[in-house]
Amino acid sequence: MQKQVLAINDLSCVGRCSLTVAVPILSACGIHASALPTALLSTHTGEFTGYTCLDLTGEMRGILDHFATLPLRFDGVYSGFLGSFEQIELVGSVIERYRGPGGLTLVDPVMADQGRLYATYTDAMAAEMGQLCRLADVIVPNLTEACILMDAPYDPEPDKSAVKRLLEGLAARYGCGQAIITGVRRDGLFGAAGFCAADGTFSYAGAEHLSQVFYGTGDVFASALMGAMLCGKSTSEATRIAVDFTHDAMLRTLKNGLPLRYGAAFEQALPGLIRALGL
Repeated sequence: MQKQVLAINDLSCVGRCSLTVAVPILSACGIHASALPTALLSTHTGEFTGYTCLDLTGEMRGILDHFATLPLRFDGVYSGFLGSFEQIELVGSVIERYRGPGGLTLVDPVMADQGRLYATYTDAMAAEMGQLCRLADVIVPNLTEACILMDAPYDPEPDKSAVKRLLEGLAARYGCGQAIITGVRRDGLFGAAGFCAADGTFSYAGAEHLSQVFYGTGDVFASALMGAMLCGKSTSEATRIAVDFTHDAMLRTLKNGLPLRYGAAFEQALPGLIRALGL
């Protein structure tokens, strides 16, 4: 039977990020992707000015009221950027209500980067995001977010043992079966480190570091990771597939001379993702 995922994130009309990334990538993985938008933006917020942003918290409640009249259950729930304390609480209730038996919940706690919280985030919101992580089977923070969730000092290039401590700490504190930290450097590579609590194994998948700034790559990675896991891949396998797919999308963007501010050209890398999943 075809699996279904509810992706909860903002929607940018222009720019490859959030829902415009999640829905097509999950669909390419053979998954029926449904969406719950948290905000509507004219463009994403990187390198664009004058963009519009409409908070959809009220509309989310109306959508969920309608959902309640339907026999909906999802095999996966995947949440990304949430713009308010109220939305974080709301998504927690969505997970508890709509995740089907044995379903997979992935929380990408999008709230910080480069050692500090985003301007739109408060300490109270960060604490509430931690509560949302407690409902997840998989959490995918970047290095900054992992340090915030663990009340640990930020180190942009932690050694292998420090990353392992962060991963074990995240899994223990938030009760998630799998923790994956993105933006981890190792041996000249740039990628993601993972930990599976079920068997106590660690993994790392990296690729050549590219100096250019790409937008939405975290969404590309998390969407591919979610798809790979729902296709039965282990933590290490899914992480490797997601890293390779994201890196391929970045390389294709550069090779074809595409403007970087519109995000990584993941569309051109989808055939490789499909092959990696054996679909």
